[in-house]
Amino acid sequence: MNNKQFLTELSGRCQMSADSAARQVENLIGVMEKLWQDGDSVSLSGFGVLEVKKKNERVSVNPSTGVRMLVPPKLVLTYKPSSLLKEKLK
Repeated sequence: MNNKQFLTELSGRCQMSADSAARQVENLIGVMEKLWQDGDSVSLSGFGVLEVKKKNERVSVNPSTGVRMLVPPKLVLTYKPSSLLKEKLK
C-alpha cells in the first residue's frame, strides 16, 4: 500500500476528505518527531512502541578487503509491536 492508497483508505474510514486526512497524518508525524527529539517514546495502544535508541560506536570489518573501520555512534528508530497486534497477525 502506498501513501495515496493509505490516505484514501483513512479518509474513507474517518469520513473526511483526503486533504484533511493528509493533514492529520502530517500532524501526527510532526508530534511524534518532536517527542523523539526530546528523547520520549511513543506508545500506541494496540499497535506498539516507537522509540529512539542510541547505538554505540563499534568496529566493523569489510569482508572483501579485511579493512577495519570505526562506525560512529548513531540514533536509530526502533519499533516493538504490542502483544495484541502479534496475536492478530498469527
